[in-house]
Formats: sequence, C-alpha cells, structure tokens
Amino acid sequence: MAEKVPRILIADDEPRFLRTTAQLLRKAGYECTCAADGHAALEALSSQPIDLVLSDLNMPGNLKLELLHHGRQRWPDTPLIVVTGAPSLPSAIESVRLGIADYLLKPVKYDDLLSSVRRALAHRARRPPRLPKDSAEVGRFPELVGDSPPMRELFEIIERVAGNDANVLITGESGTGKEVVARAIHNRSSRAKGAFQVIDCTAIPETLFESLLFGHAKGSFTGAVKDQVGLLSEAHGGTAFIDEIGELPGPLQAKLLRVIQEQTFVPLGMRVPEQIDTRFICATNRDLELEVNSGRFRRDLFYRLAVIHIDLAPLRRRGDDVVLLANHFLEQLQTADSRVGGFASETIDLFKRYPWPGNIRELRNAVEHGLAMACTDVIVPSDLPAALQRCALNTNASTSGYPAYGSRAEAIEGAERDYLVALLSENAGNVAGSAKQAGMSRQGLHKLLKKHNLDAGEFRQ
Repeated sequence: MAEKVPRILIADDEPRFLRTTAQLLRKAGYECTCAADGHAALEALSSQPIDLVLSDLNMPGNLKLELLHHGRQRWPDTPLIVVTGAPSLPSAIESVRLGIADYLLKPVKYDDLLSSVRRALAHRARRPPRLPKDSAEVGRFPELVGDSPPMRELFEIIERVAGNDANVLITGESGTGKEVVARAIHNRSSRAKGAFQVIDCTAIPETLFESLLFGHAKGSFTGAVKDQVGLLSEAHGGTAFIDEIGELPGPLQAKLLRVIQEQTFVPLGMRVPEQIDTRFICATNRDLELEVNSGRFRRDLFYRLAVIHIDLAPLRRRGDDVVLLANHFLEQLQTADSRVGGFASETIDLFKRYPWPGNIRELRNAVEHGLAMACTDVIVPSDLPAALQRCALNTNASTSGYPAYGSRAEAIEGAERDYLVALLSENAGNVAGSAKQAGMSRQGLHKLLKKHNLDAGEFRQ
C-alpha cells in the first residue's frame, strides 16, 4: 500500500510567492493547496484533510492572526509554519503561544523552508496523544515551586510552548531557575525521551568551543588523538540547552545561527555534514536586546532564539513564594537524623525582607547553611549566612536608632563581605565569572575571598 503524500496548505496574498512555493514543494514530493487569504485558507481546512499549514501573517483574513487562532482551535494537531516579510517580536510570541512549528522570514531560502516543513511533519508523526483537559498531569509542575502571579503565568506559558519545537529564550537574573524552566519544557515535550544536553558557554574555553560543540575527527588539530562526538550530536532527538548564550563569541554566533537554521553542521576535520533534529532553548542573565543594539550580539541570531521569550521574575518580586521555597529546600535537604523541623517566625520575616540578590540559588544556600548551624529544632537568624544576619542587624539598628556597625572600618569590611557573598551566589561559586562581573582579576578575587574566609566551593550547586 502506497504511503500517503502529505498535503500542505499555502496561504499568502502574494501571487508570486504562492505560485513559486507551491511549485518547489510539489517538486519535493508534497501535494499543495493554495489560498490567497485567511478566509480561503479556513475554507480549505474545512473541506479537505491538510497535514501542514504554511501561512503569511499580513494578509486579509489574518491581520489579527484570525487564521492562526481558528486553526489552532479547530485543528489543534495540524502544524502551522509562519512565513512573514514583516517580523515583529509580539507577533512571533503570539504565534508561538498558538503553537506554531516555525517562524520564518521572507525572503526565505528554499532549503530552510523545506527543512522546516520536514521537521514539522516529522514532529507531528511522533507526537504522543494529547492528555485530556481534566487529566491529573495537566498543570502539575513539581520541579517549580511557587503560587505567585508571575509563577502562575509561567506555568501557563510552559504548557503552551512545550507542545511545539519553537526555539525559546529564557532570561532573568542569576539564580532565578532558568535551567529548571528549560527542563520543565523539555520534560513536557515530545522530545522528553531524548537527551537534555546542557551547553554552558561560561564553562567552555573559546579555543575549544567549536570542537566541543560540533565534534572533530582524529588529527584535525594538534591534540586531536581520536574522533570526538560533539555536544550537538548528543542532543539529536532531544533538546540543546545553551546556558549564558550572551557569552558566546561573535564568530561562533554566526556558526550557531547556521546550525539552528539548517539543523546541520560539519565536525572539525570532516567534509560530510551531520544532520540533527534538535530543539534549542537558550538562557542568559544579560539584556540581549541591549547587546544587539550595541553590536555585541547578532540581531538575526537573537530573533532565531527569541521566537518565544520567557523572562523570569526575581525572587524579591514573588511575594510569599520565598516561604514556600524555603520550606521546600528544608524538606529536600533534611537528613534522616535531622532534628530541625522548621523556621523561627523572625527567620520567616527576615526571608521576606531580604532582597535576595542571588535569588533561588542564594535561598537554597541559606537554608542549607541554617540547617547545618542550627542548635535547636528551628532555624533562627543567627544560624543563617552573614549577609542575612547583617540584614537583620540593619533592620534592628534602624528601629532602635543605633548604627549597624561599630566603626567605619567595620562597616566597610561588612559591606565588602556582603558583596562577595552576593557575587558568588549569583555566579554559583564560579570564580572566573565572579571576577569578570566584578571587573577584577581572578588572583585579586582569590585574595579577597581568603581575607574574608570565604570558600567559593560552598556556593556551587
């Protein structure tokens, strides 16, 4: 029995694009139906089986994304690919929230278009049946703790974007849980059985990045004593999570853009391109739009990565989530013989007042520190790290009328130590990253850490 040929609906009000695209896709072996506007496209969807929709944005019947809205509502399992000559971040975000498979810019290269079509159809073929709306699994996020408005909005976004292969950019301050959110998206996607490959741009030396990312052949450079599989190859069939993408050097930005567009790359020392099927989720604590405007980050790469943009709220803006998280970490870190059962009321008040420059990572560190130092069955402020104790002292001093520090020298010493604690918390104990953020040498930072009896290893997660 002959295999069914996929039928693609092309909706565009530009006759030349409509005609040329249909010819090229038919030549590639697909059946095509053409529609000159959104209304005609909806009629075509109603009258015949369609396996994929290729749609323009700015055309009659879709100026307000009517085609995308109605298409998602009535035919939720039919992949949608947007091809537009007037891109905008709001339209890209709304398109992805509606579940599009890709967001392409005109003039689009035929190879890029064909690659996108093949990925969307392949994704549809392997997608598991959708859970019913009343399923107990819908809306459950055991790895993400919180009930504040920012978190409830985040849960909704994750559920929407997990069902497609659109690239995601996650931004937010250090320690806000960007990798946890990326894993939540991966775990709820059709790629959940595939690898979740973490690629940390701050942990890989620039000279080795290309080799580690793409792999290399034996003898391709000095020291290449054997063939090496790249990290992107490991992510085939799954998700590549590129952390701190803002640190990626300019020359490598261009190469990564090509990989994302074509889903192919050539390992060092080889000639035959390697094909991958990978979703990209990237994260950064930098303002990438500012980096783009300053010329430090490629604009075309930014738009490829930020098809859907998730900006995580810092812990200080999440209200009582800090209490939920503190109790979560206490339960997680307790040992079988632990006598500590909770937090003193003044500790909870301190948690709510403290600004948490290191966010969730710093909170976990504080709970672990308190658990180790506690002498009673509850954690009191004096059991916590120095930065929180100083916050408590400052609050007490402001209400009593006495200064928080004895002398000017002690005040300077205390502020310097607080800064180092916050710096290490933000960078998860990474000395090189902390030194770079502070604008000093690694040797200089090591001297300060020794001066204040601080161990960077205690801040690593």
